[in-house]
Amino acid sequence: MSFFKFLLVFLTVSKQKWKNETKYGAVSSSSGLIVSFGEMLIDFVPTVSGVSLAEAPGFLKAPGGAPANVAVALGDDEFGRMLAGILEENGVSADGINFDQGARTALAFVTLRADGEREFMFYRNPSADMLLRPDELNLELITSAKVFHYGSISLIVEPCRSAHLEAMKAAKEAGALLSYDPNLRLPLWPSPEEAREQIMSIWDKAEVIKIDDESALSLWHPNLKLLLVTLGEHGCRYYTKSFKGAVDAFRVKTVDTTGAGDAFVGALLCKIVDDQSAIEDEPRLREILKFANACGALSTTKKGAIPALPTESEALALLKRSTIIDKIMSWIFFWFVF
Repeated sequence: MSFFKFLLVFLTVSKQKWKNETKYGAVSSSSGLIVSFGEMLIDFVPTVSGVSLAEAPGFLKAPGGAPANVAVALGDDEFGRMLAGILEENGVSADGINFDQGARTALAFVTLRADGEREFMFYRNPSADMLLRPDELNLELITSAKVFHYGSISLIVEPCRSAHLEAMKAAKEAGALLSYDPNLRLPLWPSPEEAREQIMSIWDKAEVIKIDDESALSLWHPNLKLLLVTLGEHGCRYYTKSFKGAVDAFRVKTVDTTGAGDAFVGALLCKIVDDQSAIEDEPRLREILKFANACGALSTTKKGAIPALPTESEALALLKRSTIIDKIMSWIFFWFVF
């Protein structure tokens, strides 16, 4: 079987079929096109875990960037060219990338402290992704998408905010499923009030939303088909118009949680891109979410986002191991109880 090879959820997407092993993010064996509008940047992650940014003795650079870990615009600098090369190496089309000669590629320092809290420090003054204009959009690519995925970072400043809104409008009019991952990075916003206003300004347009805070359940809207709440080591919850439930996480040795949510969303979207009816079929949706949880879990076992993406065989192996363990535990329970 041949697969499309993708990076997480994408701004630019591979239109070629690949016979080699696929890295997740996500994979699809069909011809569905997923376009993701978001920033790509360099994540600097500490060489040791459980320390603050100030305490870190050193950092490793890794390609990344929520919501899609794929660039809408890159600086025409060493980092920008490196990121574009990484996309191509992983089978992702570079059709949607714009290089800005007047700005640098964004940088982010990120760590998971010993208390479990993530700490971020961003360098974008301004970065290339902030400067994308509506007239620079690849509308042919956007209107060809079956799924259009986006985050909220591109809503912070103009002209990228207008470009974001224009891209959403074009995708919706072309019939794409709109998917939203409102990544909240408060240090990037002028104020918490501005962040809430802008993030909510497009909330009711999305048909699939991934969040990590169950308080958002009160914001269900009529256009929404699937609301997902990711809970880290506790798995995820799902809500549709007809049913709701939870899917357990997988136990792995976590090294770095950067990009785990992106891996989860990427796996989900590639499984529904050509069969969106799966959203309305609970048994099928649960199987897809198990796979997405496996991808998210495995992405935490290495440092960085894109470099940590598991292959399809790794994700399937984790699912198989989990099934075997569940059967063994059921047998042990039955033996001792009965």
